[in-house]
Amino acid sequence: MAKIAIVTDSTAYIPNEYLQQYKITVVPQVLIWGDQTYEDGVTIQPDEFYKRLSTAKVMPSTSQVSVINMQTAFYNLIEQGYEVLGVFVSSKLSGTVQSAMQGREALSKSKDRIEIIDSNSVAMAMGFQVLAAARAAAEGASMLECKKLVDRARECTGVYFVVDTLEFLYRGGRIGGAQRFMGTALNLKPILALQDGKVEALERVRTKSKALDRLIEIIVGQTAGKTPVRLASLHANVPDEGKDLLDRATALINPVESIFTSVSPVVGSHAGPGTLGLAYMAGL
Repeated sequence: MAKIAIVTDSTAYIPNEYLQQYKITVVPQVLIWGDQTYEDGVTIQPDEFYKRLSTAKVMPSTSQVSVINMQTAFYNLIEQGYEVLGVFVSSKLSGTVQSAMQGREALSKSKDRIEIIDSNSVAMAMGFQVLAAARAAAEGASMLECKKLVDRARECTGVYFVVDTLEFLYRGGRIGGAQRFMGTALNLKPILALQDGKVEALERVRTKSKALDRLIEIIVGQTAGKTPVRLASLHANVPDEGKDLLDRATALINPVESIFTSVSPVVGSHAGPGTLGLAYMAGL
């Protein structure tokens, strides 16, 4: 029986206990800040990132996972006797899938043992796809079975979020359909979603508290009548608000799994501090 190893990138920001339990390999995105380069979630953590961001005169930029890091991750797993399934951030947000393809091609003798999937998502919406495959692999599923499971999970996952400002998405070039909300008054908070792999604007709601109420309503609607449901909160340097959001949604939806997590520094550099969201997988 073939052994299947799952690889993803740091924008999933799956909590460490899950990474360790299911032996998931994470390749880090790159954060560039002035003349310094950091590996997302490895050499810079969220606490340090937001502390520095609050006083920074130079804003950070980001870059996709390097081809050599992809190649190394794949090679190490193949050397241990694994077949490799890589599930990565939406290709409409990042060139990470392309890096993975190039990393696979560099291992010409072993490339047939590596499969790459575009999650069409990010954060824990991608994380749930990764976990679905990793859990199946741990139970002895084949590569084909794991791939089919990710394809199904991709249709069952979603992520919605509220940002304090669109400025970070705009500056990073990830604003997508939310462009039409630029210039929104400060007391109007945009509700955004990842749809077809891109950031899209849904609604503007007066005050952040009402926006979060509406966010929960949307998630309740998206998951209604579907079982099982898995939920995850995501926050950018607002852990208390993130925990409260998850607790409120959990009380209404009664998921089989609730995961509290932050967003990685790379995602935070695009979403901006204060961002709050909910990701789900429903019906799988």
